[in-house]
Order: sequence, then C-alpha cells, then structure tokens
Amino acid sequence: MTRALAAAAQVRCLTAPNPWVGAVIRTEAGRLIEGATQEPGEAHAEIAALAIAGNDASGSTMYVTLEPCSHTGRTGPCADAIIAAGVSRVVIGIEDPDPAVSGSGIDRLRDAGIEVLVGVEADKVNAQLAPYLKHRRTGRPWVVLKLAATSDGGTAAPNGSSQWITGSHARIDGHRLRAESNAIMVGASTIRRDDPSLNVRDYVPPVSPLLNPLDPLRIVLGKAAPTAKVQPCREMSGDLGVILDQLGSEGILQLLVEGGAGVAGEFHRAGLVDRYVIYLAPAFFGGDDANGLFGGAGAWDISDIWRGRFVAVERVGEDLRIEVAPQDEPHK
Repeated sequence: MTRALAAAAQVRCLTAPNPWVGAVIRTEAGRLIEGATQEPGEAHAEIAALAIAGNDASGSTMYVTLEPCSHTGRTGPCADAIIAAGVSRVVIGIEDPDPAVSGSGIDRLRDAGIEVLVGVEADKVNAQLAPYLKHRRTGRPWVVLKLAATSDGGTAAPNGSSQWITGSHARIDGHRLRAESNAIMVGASTIRRDDPSLNVRDYVPPVSPLLNPLDPLRIVLGKAAPTAKVQPCREMSGDLGVILDQLGSEGILQLLVEGGAGVAGEFHRAGLVDRYVIYLAPAFFGGDDANGLFGGAGAWDISDIWRGRFVAVERVGEDLRIEVAPQDEPHK
C-alpha cells in the first residue's frame, strides 16, 4: 500500500475531477506491478496496473488506495476488470464516498468470491485524498489558504512592496500548490497592486513533461483590467459559501486562495479554510507598521482567538513551510 500511495502521488496534478489513485499488483511469483490513475477519460489505476500485468494478474493480490469503481462513466467498472483478470485478493485503503460507488465496488468483488480487506493505511490515504473526499461528501472544494510572511508576521512593507519576502525554493513550492489546485483565487486589489500571472511556471511535476498540468482556473474576487496578466480569468463576487458551492458543482476539487489580506481574512473568519499553508522567511520588518496576514477585525479578547493544530513543519530552502488545520477537523 505504501507503493500504491507513492504511485498516486506521482499523478496528483493530472487526474481531477477524478481522484489520484495508486494500485500495486503482487503476482503469484512475487512480481510487483504499479499503476496510477491517468488523465480524465483514460485508465484508472487498477486498469493501468492490470494492463501491465496481463495474464500474471490471475491469482494475484491487488493493493489499491481507493475502492474500485463499480459503474460505467468515462471508463468501464474497475471492479469488473479485476474480476475478469482473475485477481484473488484485493486490499483497499478506504471506501469511496462517491454515491456512485460507496461500497458497491467492494460488494461486487466479494460477490465474485474475491477476498477483500479494507482499511490498510487508511489514515495516509485519507490525508492524500482529502480534497476529493471533501468534495464528494459536501459538494465543495478543499480550500487551501496560502500565506507568506516575515518571522514577525509582516506580508508587505508600509509602502506596499512585498516581492519577494520568501526565497526561490518557497516560491517553487507555492507553484506546486497551484499545480495541485484546480482553481486559484485572489482579490482585485492584489491584481491591481502586483499584477500576478497566477500560473505554474516554476513547478515541474514528477511525471513525463508530456503530462504537465494545465494552469489552474484563475478567479478574481471583483474586477480585473482587460490588460492584467491574470487574464483570461473568471470574475466572481458575493457570498463565499455560494461561490464554493458553484465551484464544487463544476468539479473543482481544490481551491487555492492566495490573498490578499482582505480575502484571507474573509475566508478565515467565515470558517471556510481547510488548510493554512504559511511560508515564514527568516526576516523581520522590525516595526508595527507592516501589513499583516489578515485584513479586517480580529479577535477582541485573547479568549476569542482562533486555535488550530500544526500538521506539518518543513524547511524549504531558507524558509519554513507550516501547515495548520482547524482543530475541529477530524483526525484522519
């Protein structure tokens, strides 16, 4: 299952709105064969692995991170292909919450006499597929709020200058976040001030260059000038929850919010952030007049401050990358 997780990670940027899934077949002779979900309309992980295994799949054990599908969509049912190939045992990370699957793939395998084990490395699979799982359960995308600041919490100087607070390694990692996201959102003030392109030019995914991910859908809260680098983009406004519902209905699994401080504050106070990713540079503005991470009114009393939990801290070049999750998020 660890190898299946690794195979899934390789295609993280390519599969949406389908989940990024990995599969490993252990043949009766002990040969290990890996597969991963391809681009939409192409083979799922199980089919990719079976195609490589050929007749060696008969009598084998398959390890797959997510329950095999049991319905016909753009591709045929993976459960049927597993049965037809003569696989003897299937080890599954987690059940698929998609209403079109939701246990029916497991039932089909068991009805065919195949031994099925569910729950192996479930915590790791839940973490890897968190955006997909949230989308299928709630209809909304997984929201990642990306922030960059000095170690004393400043995001821009009093004169408005902010490029660059963090180093090149952190910027490349930020572009990885963009590549993993189906849409990226900023406020109109950020467009006017920084004129960002919001593309993934600095990230090279760990797959063939022929499969490089497309730039995410670029969304501006408000209006963007026709000549702005972000064009073509979608301009949206209104209730953030309604916007998330709309994006989810369009198959957006992960939304990356990049600011500015006003947009970040709105998402934070509305409780709509699933993961905070903060890049901290070993730098200080050294005063109290720099812009902070969030715009708008914060907690009035210490008893009212928002508390989350650290889920990862990593050095990225000379900077720190800190991931924070809400405390009420289920510990997978």
